[in-house]
Amino acid sequence: MIQRYRAMNFGLSVFLLVGCASAQTNAPNGASRSQNNPAPVAPAGPGPTTPAPQAQNALSADTPVERILDALHERGKDLRSFSADVTLAETVAAAGATTTRTGKAFYQVRPGGDARMSVDFKMLTNENGENRPRRLVYVLDGRNLIERNYDTKTQITRQVLKPGEKINLLKLGEGPFPLPIGQERAEVLKQFNVQKAEAKTDDPPDSLHIILTPVPNTPFAKQFQTIDVWVDRNTAWPKKISTTDPNQTTERTTELKNVEVNPELTDKEFDLGPLPAGWNEQNEQFQQ
Repeated sequence: MIQRYRAMNFGLSVFLLVGCASAQTNAPNGASRSQNNPAPVAPAGPGPTTPAPQAQNALSADTPVERILDALHERGKDLRSFSADVTLAETVAAAGATTTRTGKAFYQVRPGGDARMSVDFKMLTNENGENRPRRLVYVLDGRNLIERNYDTKTQITRQVLKPGEKINLLKLGEGPFPLPIGQERAEVLKQFNVQKAEAKTDDPPDSLHIILTPVPNTPFAKQFQTIDVWVDRNTAWPKKISTTDPNQTTERTTELKNVEVNPELTDKEFDLGPLPAGWNEQNEQFQQ
């Protein structure tokens, strides 16, 4: 399933979920799709629009891994939408160079359980620290993943689902987010060995750092060496997510700031508008 999101890498990462994709990703074969029971995200009932709310029980520096995973599970309950400022940094080990994209991310579960997401990157910082306006937008809605690149004036629309098929974008093994948010602890531990890392001075403020290492011979072991997640101690929301591929050639780090949980989003956050004149348009049919 994740294989179909080869144009996206929320290296999520998150979100997210989130980081979004600036490079092609070969995701693990055999990731569970739950074809007979797709387990879509059920839309939550009405709720307040707030910054990421306080967790029921704030996490402390001594909180064990099990409790952190439980807090991330609780954070995903009743999540019907969120918005956040997102930064995606990609470092290629051989060159020692880092490029960074910044933008805005939106996620929404609509009535009926269908989820949609958009990430709109507007600025690129190159390896020399120079900021350039470079707009790159991804929208995942229904069966289609749309990639609109304003630099190359190209739009690619990929069919990523079969007709009538649904997925849970936040479920491990189904969506493009390698995150434990909203996941039962037992489900996370089936796929990953999880350990708590010692705090460092450059950690995000008031965060706890956990490291998820894929269990050998599991689908995620083919895609990641490690997934590092920094969890906000007060809100149990992921602040920062970093992924390293199995060959340790590329590290992608996503940071989420100014998170709002359950804002009332409308179609405008997901509407790209008409394709500008003179652009190149490509369409890719569904592939197994």
